[in-house]
Amino acid sequence: MWVKTNRMRNAQKTGQDPVELFSYLTCASSSAKMLPEGYTKHILKTIILGQMLSLFICGTAVTSQYLAEKYQVNTPMFQSFINYSLLLLVYTTMLAFRTGSDSLWQILKQRWWKYVFLGLADVEANYMIVKAYQYTTLTSVQLLDCFGIPVLMALSWFILRARYRLIHFLAVAVCLLGVGTMVGADILAGRQDSEGSDVVIGDVLVLLGASLYAISNVSEEYIVKNLSRVEFLGMVGLFGTIISGLQLAIVEHREIMRIQWNWKIALLFTVFALCMFGLYSFMPVVIKVTSATSVNLGILTADLYSLFFGLFLFSYKFSGLYILSFVIIMVGFILYCSTPTRTAEPTTLPQPGTTGLDNAALKLEENDSETPAITVQFTRGEIVVVSTD
Repeated sequence: MWVKTNRMRNAQKTGQDPVELFSYLTCASSSAKMLPEGYTKHILKTIILGQMLSLFICGTAVTSQYLAEKYQVNTPMFQSFINYSLLLLVYTTMLAFRTGSDSLWQILKQRWWKYVFLGLADVEANYMIVKAYQYTTLTSVQLLDCFGIPVLMALSWFILRARYRLIHFLAVAVCLLGVGTMVGADILAGRQDSEGSDVVIGDVLVLLGASLYAISNVSEEYIVKNLSRVEFLGMVGLFGTIISGLQLAIVEHREIMRIQWNWKIALLFTVFALCMFGLYSFMPVVIKVTSATSVNLGILTADLYSLFFGLFLFSYKFSGLYILSFVIIMVGFILYCSTPTRTAEPTTLPQPGTTGLDNAALKLEENDSETPAITVQFTRGEIVVVSTD
């Protein structure tokens, strides 16, 4: 009640409409009362969305491995080119039909060079991770790929001004422990047959790829939260198609010519393209309601889903550690989502329609301590006396 009264007084001082402010305060008070139940639903929604992304990644991994093992087809850049081409056909075309400041021409005119770097980072991240398997072991790729998470958190800290609490760092540590458990299960199951031709080159490729993924994900979060999802996908589709097409012509034209095409290979390429297109289309939606860091923690389970499919398709050996690693990763993911991060940027007073679960009542109390209270007294002679506490 004190907060509301003080805010009403401040509104009279600044000329702000007291009716609008009272409406906002009522909405914020209601949101604060509903926070536990609403945030529980938010956590559940985040878990479900994260696992849907993991299944998309699982689909791309299984189809790629099936092409490599059954048909000796290793064309990661060609597969990426198909995905970027689909993004180009769908989302860049949508931008082309827009008018005004959101049109394709205006976007290219204002910030084309930024999307060139973003497209380059995204294309090369995909290529480096896949290429690393030729030089190093599966264990190295799985472990070093997690390097992208601390890089992502650091970039989010400086670029997005995200501020983490101790529980977030503990949650990340728990998730990485789950990845370590999964790698241990792989070793016990005998999946580390290849030693790699040059471990150093492979490890460097993984680290570079993970870092580029982090850059791409942070850029994606900024764009979808400040600009639009269609702009991000349209620009990545446009420049990703150009860059991957040029690289494809240089490094993979011979592999493509050696493919013995049949309906099964065509079907596998189609399933891969649909899964990758679904991943790219759906990830901005998830990032917008959560964060890039949260998404990357959630998709750590993708390797486990691939392993479960591999039990039937590639005759993998089952280990109970796989279940344990899945549980550990999910515990860390839930722990991370249980406490929202905050932004260091000063925020203005939000409108009633945009009030969310960002502890609006706490923000009001913080702002309240910075603004002096105004007391207005009316005497019999209609003289207004104004005093500041």
